[in-house]
Amino acid sequence: MVVQDSADPGDAGLVLLEPFLHQVGGHLSVMKYDEDTVCKPLVSREQRFYESLPLAMKRFTPQYRGTITVHLQKDSLGHLSLVATPLREDQESFQVSAGPAVAIWQKLQQTTGGSGSAGPLAQWQHARLAHALPESPVTALLRSEFHLSTHVAFLVEDANGNQATRGSLNPWGLHCHQAHLTRLCTEYPQNKQHHILASPLPRGFLLLENVVSQYKRPCVLDLKMGTRQHGDDASAEKKARHMTKCAQSTSACLGVRICGMQVYQTDKKHFLCKDKYYGRKLSVDGFRQALYQFLHDGTRLRTELLGPIQRQLQALLSVIRGQSSYRFYSSSLLVIYDGQEPPERAPDSPHPQEAPQPSPGSCPGGLPKVDIRMIDFAHTTYKGSWSERSTYDGPDPGYIFGLENLIQILRDIQEGQ
Repeated sequence: MVVQDSADPGDAGLVLLEPFLHQVGGHLSVMKYDEDTVCKPLVSREQRFYESLPLAMKRFTPQYRGTITVHLQKDSLGHLSLVATPLREDQESFQVSAGPAVAIWQKLQQTTGGSGSAGPLAQWQHARLAHALPESPVTALLRSEFHLSTHVAFLVEDANGNQATRGSLNPWGLHCHQAHLTRLCTEYPQNKQHHILASPLPRGFLLLENVVSQYKRPCVLDLKMGTRQHGDDASAEKKARHMTKCAQSTSACLGVRICGMQVYQTDKKHFLCKDKYYGRKLSVDGFRQALYQFLHDGTRLRTELLGPIQRQLQALLSVIRGQSSYRFYSSSLLVIYDGQEPPERAPDSPHPQEAPQPSPGSCPGGLPKVDIRMIDFAHTTYKGSWSERSTYDGPDPGYIFGLENLIQILRDIQEGQ
């Protein structure tokens, strides 16, 4: 690895990895690579899944765009960042741009609170985590305040439905970034130089399509699918832990549970956020109410979304039924739509099907754009997968069970039940 004299990743020809502002679930930190691409720590089984993905499933998964090498970098002031080697040195679209997500990442790296920023600022403090860690650049990083000027806020509700915090990105993504940096701090030795701290990280990062890049106000629902969440390689302790979570949540009775969501509230101009702890506590009726809330913009139920979402889920169900031997253990399903309605959906405007021209965020015929994507395949197994311990026959019954119940609940909401 060539060590550059400049701490600026742009000068070094590297790509500064930015926080992905709309991560609502998962435990690995998702980073923004460019406007259309995100990246996440590489898991070899997941990489092999994407490389051997059945053609019928490509419509329902993020596009796989390869892998990158990632470095942990520190400058002379102790500011830390994750930087990546571009896929191609001559690919200008992968150069760093000074967007709002870059600003939040740079502020997150500062060992003291920022000042002098213009515009409305959202502030976060991380004292609880800082007290639990030994002093280090990352400790100071997490202990500091960071600021980001944005056009929309995220209002967090805790597991009991109480409004807890207001910030400038989905707090679950922030939680994942904190945990990731803390792990890196403990895994890599301190280096007194102001250059790259160590060799490239042992794990590269997967590059995947940013499935919300076309949405102005992306409303995202993360659903953990299936009645079983542990992989074939899980230890006895992990297996028991996951089985308990499933038994005590809607995973057992519905084959699906909520792992996180954000929904844009047009009346208050902010995103309402829920996390996996909220989802675990829901009863069947609570799950139905949460789906209703995900489709409610604060002023009305977005009934025009119900048909397109059900049609896509039915199409996915047909695909899953055709995938013999696949078991999508611990994978998630994202339901996505735009919280900012097109102009023709103003209160006195015609129904989307009657609107003369579709908006940029709509499907042909003026119907609202929705998206259904499967993600997180680190524990997926199928015939021919490397180091498989079990071979299954037929399609994944737990995933199918969850999809069927999800479709039925949406149908009940549509029928006013």
